[in-house]
Amino acid sequence: MVNEETLFVEIFQPFAQYRNPFTFYYAQTYPLPPKSTIVGMLQNATGRYYDPAFWKLKISVHGGFESVFWNYQNLIKGDIDITKYNGKVVLWNQDLPLYNKGLKSQRTPVYQQEFFNGHLYIFIRGEEKLLDEIHEALKSPNKTLSLGRSEDVIFIRKIYRNIESVNEKIAKKSLWLTFPTYIKRMAEKSGEKVEFPIKNPKYPVYSIPVFVAFCNNGTIVRNKAEITKKTERKVEFETIIYTGFDFIVKLAEPVFYEEFNISNKRFKIISEFGWL
Repeated sequence: MVNEETLFVEIFQPFAQYRNPFTFYYAQTYPLPPKSTIVGMLQNATGRYYDPAFWKLKISVHGGFESVFWNYQNLIKGDIDITKYNGKVVLWNQDLPLYNKGLKSQRTPVYQQEFFNGHLYIFIRGEEKLLDEIHEALKSPNKTLSLGRSEDVIFIRKIYRNIESVNEKIAKKSLWLTFPTYIKRMAEKSGEKVEFPIKNPKYPVYSIPVFVAFCNNGTIVRNKAEITKKTERKVEFETIIYTGFDFIVKLAEPVFYEEFNISNKRFKIISEFGWL
């Protein structure tokens, strides 16, 4: 049996934009980073890009941002070739002109929804050895870390290893969640898919990416140099409920949840539905 432990990370993020791919005329952001964005940050921090072992991690994200604003940007779209040269992965056409013969670029003005001053609390649960590596990479990063776009840098404020919940409790009629979080709409329980027993008639729902893989003829890419124009990007989405601040979940039937008390803050994670 695999020994699972839990890692807690508190993050401050000055600016953020977690692109919702289902918006077209403007770039909407998800209210919190989806699992795919968090896993990508962890892969980057450890240098284990595209490693499928990271998708086995269970993630629960909480928190929010102080304000939201709209940024009008003029984006330039063009081709970038990545290859392996002298044992290193490089941008092959980095020094070539963008407006080259046979190469078309496109300027696209678009509104981008962005966040300002984010306070995020991320729980990561998984195999002990992998969490050890993640802990060391986040505690002493050897590169600038970002969450979302490359310019959306993050600052690790606190990181706690092998934290434990107070105990597993039961909520019978309602559950008060202080910090915004994601709750899965469906989860596997006793070998079958069950629906989260929420009683609220109205609630915000998003479809977020929870798994991303780049494949060549069905084989998962392990290195940037393996990516070509024919590489397929496979994404799996999960329907989630976004709770918002001080959200009271009214329940149609009881649910179990874990409670964590960290730095005078209380977090509640619904057992089957609160882990992505």
